[in-house]
Amino acid sequence: MKLTKSVLFTAILLMNSAAFAYSPEELAKECHKPKFTDFTLSEYKMPEQHEVAAETEFSFKVPVWTNPETIKLTAKNQAIPFTIESNSSFHKVKSKIPAEFTGKFFRLNVSAKVIDGVCHEETGWLLKVADKAAVENAPVAAETSPAITPAPATTETIPAAPAEATPAPAK
Repeated sequence: MKLTKSVLFTAILLMNSAAFAYSPEELAKECHKPKFTDFTLSEYKMPEQHEVAAETEFSFKVPVWTNPETIKLTAKNQAIPFTIESNSSFHKVKSKIPAEFTGKFFRLNVSAKVIDGVCHEETGWLLKVADKAAVENAPVAAETSPAITPAPATTETIPAAPAEATPAPAK
């Protein structure tokens, strides 16, 4: 009986020490990286090859524990202006595709740090901005011209009938 109690006591001590393996300093180092969610544009991927129009508005969300002052939005090493709407659950970042990227591929990069400044995260989305001419012509052609089917081409040629002379009426 004593042996069983000793083994049980030792097992309980070992289990408790494993539960206290993390010190308060180690818990403080735990990182809750910001996650970028609900991106409103379609990424350029094969085989779909989605394109977006220039100056299209987009948005995404980051958790409330993200420091809004550390959010950076760039494309081709150029800062993209944005606005932030915050509530108790998340920050919503809103911006639009710059017109200068018309007809080009680019990666929209975003980075942010959490409020305590220890953890940070960065991600991005590959986008293709449609050519301005293609975007402008496509809707106009679809709206103004109804679907007309051309008449089938004929391969027969019909010779012209000779003109008959009609006598002039007599007086």
